[in-house]
Amino acid sequence: MGAPGSGKGTQSQRLVERFGIPQISTGDLLRSAVARGTEYGVRAKAAMDAGMLVVDEIVLGIIRERLAERDTERGFILDGFPRNFAQAQALSSLLSTLGKPLDAVVLFEVDYGEIVKRISGRRSCKQCGRVFNIHTAPPGSAPHCDRCDDQPTLVQRADDEEATVRRRLEIYEQQTRPLADYYTAQGLLRTIDANASVDDVTGRLIELLESLPAQRRLRNVS
Repeated sequence: MGAPGSGKGTQSQRLVERFGIPQISTGDLLRSAVARGTEYGVRAKAAMDAGMLVVDEIVLGIIRERLAERDTERGFILDGFPRNFAQAQALSSLLSTLGKPLDAVVLFEVDYGEIVKRISGRRSCKQCGRVFNIHTAPPGSAPHCDRCDDQPTLVQRADDEEATVRRRLEIYEQQTRPLADYYTAQGLLRTIDANASVDDVTGRLIELLESLPAQRRLRNVS
């Protein structure tokens, strides 16, 4: 768990590399559905462009399909899901049916001002998908992808524009942040101060997960 831009995706990828279990990102799954023009994708596009949460029916449908794939049998990392009480309750029911309960829920806490800077500074390449950030790029860097042969111009996604980011944070505060209490009551919540370098946050995350009881360690993490 964590606000948009708190580092969930980056840290999930590092867990994938270290422990060999898949990352399940609703954002990536939804963007893929949009790009492929699937039924879920068409319905999700308008909400994503406006910075709104996609309706639960669509998100849960995509998650259910993903959890049915074989690579999730050894465990999985849920990146940014669930995002509201209805999703949390539906997820609990789904995982109970599958016999794969959550082992931990990790909350990344980051200053909202820093988050606005992080996200609104993102630029991406339409060809290879690589993401850059104008705030961390070397001074004088050209606004072009240096990995593609024709060096296409980098673009800002509609859901990364500052006004949209602030709206996404409002929605997070109203609908997702309260899940901290929900998972605390279940004894699952762990909190990390993510106002730090990527490497420092990774170290804290690994230490936290390896401190879990053996029977709950590094299987299913949200």
